[in-house]
Amino acid sequence: MWTLGVRIASDTMRTGRLMGAAEIARRLGMGRTRAKVYMNRPDWPDPLDELEMGRIYWAADIEVWIAQHRPDLLPDAEDG
Repeated sequence: MWTLGVRIASDTMRTGRLMGAAEIARRLGMGRTRAKVYMNRPDWPDPLDELEMGRIYWAADIEVWIAQHRPDLLPDAEDG
């Protein structure tokens, strides 16, 4: 995963880890093809940008989506 700082407004800087299809697939526990189906859902977070390799996302946005839509993948879901 990459870490990036991006100026998103005149005086606001957002920093954090980035995820592409491979990282998202690994986090969701599935292959990239299946993960890309998720990434095309209307409720999926907007990408930060799109590169030749594909779309990139803020990892924090993906984690919020997982918490809302796939809570079974949260670390404490395994405990109980």
